[in-house]
Amino acid sequence: MKWKVLIVEDDKSISKLVKYNLEKEGFECALALTGEEALDALKKKQIDLIILDIMLPEMNGLEVCRIVKQNEKTKNIPIIMLTAKGEEVDRIVGFELGADDYIVKPFSVRELVLRINAILKRGKTQEAKKDILSVGELAIDIPNFKVTLKDKEIILTKMEFKLLTLLVERQGRLQTREKLLSDIWDVDSEIETRTIDTHIKRLREKLGKLGNSIETVRGVGYKFK
Repeated sequence: MKWKVLIVEDDKSISKLVKYNLEKEGFECALALTGEEALDALKKKQIDLIILDIMLPEMNGLEVCRIVKQNEKTKNIPIIMLTAKGEEVDRIVGFELGADDYIVKPFSVRELVLRINAILKRGKTQEAKKDILSVGELAIDIPNFKVTLKDKEIILTKMEFKLLTLLVERQGRLQTREKLLSDIWDVDSEIETRTIDTHIKRLREKLGKLGNSIETVRGVGYKFK
């Protein structure tokens, strides 16, 4: 899979230079000369990272950054600010708006490539961490609805899986029975709180010795130690 990079730069010689070098490294690039073009491109294309110049005509890069980071669909796209302005105040404003990195012109294309790779790798690692939860030898693969303990799969019901995932995500924090009910079942459900106790009992049995990590706080609820 090729990473898709949007280069937002009004200096055509710079944008072509960056595009040429990134494509040599295996990236797929799109160009935008203005902030408006950049925002339009984001609506039409799947973009993995944005290289954004601050000094753009009409709408400057800081405004583009603000709009991108406030949009629910684009807020997680990393942004590297690429600009001739190296004053500290510009860097601070850029970071406050959500920029992930900042490179001052003139710049090393090799350094830019390294920074891009670092940001994309970091993002991929964080995404993977969200998909798989682990505690010791217990692993919860959320997208594939799979739980393994010491590399052996444990078969859970849908509710048991949701209950275990929630407890591990909130490890060390007390969860009341009412809270567990509202988060796992429908808030308006008439299921009684003792249903939670039944599911916890079955979950402990399936987890074996690890089931002892689910601690009962008498009269209140449970927490994963």
